Amino acid sequence: MFEPAPPILPLALERVSLRAPAGDRWLVEDVSARLVPGRLTVLLGPNGAGKTLTLRLCHGLVAPTSGRVRWLGPGAAGGPARRQAMVFQRPVLLRRSVAANVAWPLRLRGLPRGARRRRVDAALAATGLAERARHAARRLSVGEQQRVALARAWALEPEVLFLDEPTSALDPGATAAVETLVRAIAAEGATVVLTTHDLAQAHRLAEEVWFMHGGRLLEQADAAEFFDRPRSAEAHAFLKGELLW
Repeated sequence: MFEPAPPILPLALERVSLRAPAGDRWLVEDVSARLVPGRLTVLLGPNGAGKTLTLRLCHGLVAPTSGRVRWLGPGAAGGPARRQAMVFQRPVLLRRSVAANVAWPLRLRGLPRGARRRRVDAALAATGLAERARHAARRLSVGEQQRVALARAWALEPEVLFLDEPTSALDPGATAAVETLVRAIAAEGATVVLTTHDLAQAHRLAEEVWFMHGGRLLEQADAAEFFDRPRSAEAHAFLKGELLW
């Protein structure tokens, strides 16, 4: 009988800091947090708060200047990289068809052709792109391109999915479609971590909020608690719609 792979979560950030390349300032400073399975976590804060860099630190794209990022689950011993995926603010697509874009990372992982085809078909159906399978991915609308990126990540069946402001360039209709997909991916068991500066989107999606400002993590709380009773002055101001610098 098939046994599911042991989890790589939880993920611990232990006093993580990242210095600017010039060395004159901290971009992320002294962040400590723990990501646990089964929650849709939103990294919320104004532009320049350090959200994207924190996401990249979690995913392993950037190494911290100091502190540690550690996967603590028993599956981490086998290498956590294959158990996570990331979708960027602007999707990076190959000059290939929609189906080929979704299939490419599966091929890199050595998945047999039949299994690749089944996963690609399922991901395209789930994201509403089945009829676009043979279309050139780069000729699609921006919203459709973002759905291709989500389908590609979904097909990998990640335990953890990182999303960096996935709707920042989209109109309301495309935003709603992406948010529906995000909820569906989370409902299938993936732990989703999403950055946004959009307070309304955080209200719609978040189960947990990490609130960042000035490179620091000021709050980590259940979404309802954060929105009802923020602890920091910066969070109070942000929730009132005041500009933060």
